[in-house]
Amino acid sequence: MAAAAAAAVPLRVCHQEIVKFDLEIKAAVQDIRDCPGPLSALTELNAAVKEKFRHLRGRIQDLEEMAKEQDKESEKQALLREVENHKKQMLSNQAAWRKANLACKIAIDNSEKDELLQGRDVLRQRKTTKESLAESASNITESLMSISRMMSQQVQQSEETVQTLANSSRTILEANEEFKSMSGTIQLGRKLITKYNRRELTDKLLIFLALALFLATVLYILKKRLFPFL
Repeated sequence: MAAAAAAAVPLRVCHQEIVKFDLEIKAAVQDIRDCPGPLSALTELNAAVKEKFRHLRGRIQDLEEMAKEQDKESEKQALLREVENHKKQMLSNQAAWRKANLACKIAIDNSEKDELLQGRDVLRQRKTTKESLAESASNITESLMSISRMMSQQVQQSEETVQTLANSSRTILEANEEFKSMSGTIQLGRKLITKYNRRELTDKLLIFLALALFLATVLYILKKRLFPFL
């Protein structure tokens, strides 16, 4: 019994390692299926999967040897059935591995084709962009020339306007001098009119006084002749 117990330990360890390598292979196959590339990354994943298959195959062989060494026929047959199941599972994993590699290579090839097409599109787009830039540059040059011509015309018009303003300024200055001269004449006329009005008022006053004196004299004479006794 002690010998059987001692043999059970490596048997249990062998089972655990087979399960572990099986799960690792399934995970690695999924990584290959999801690999975006490049081919060098796929090669590294395949190398790791090969190593895991090597370990798994070795553990299955160990389990098969242990099964053949069993004393009881029933335990021997049970272990041999497990070995067959593990071999079938390994073959299934190998088939999945091949399919994953095929799918990954197709995806990488398609990706490389897309990159090539995109590169061509980029080159075509760059060519179109250069043509568009050249056309835009030509249009900009024409626009600048047109703007230059317009600015030249505006400068000429501005010079004519400045000349007109200068002439108008001289005319205004001359008119201002005339207005100043006329203002002096008007002020002189106003003084003369004021003086004339004053003299007219004086003349009216003198005439009024003379008329009053004349009437007083007439009344005095009439009084003396008509009423001498008064």
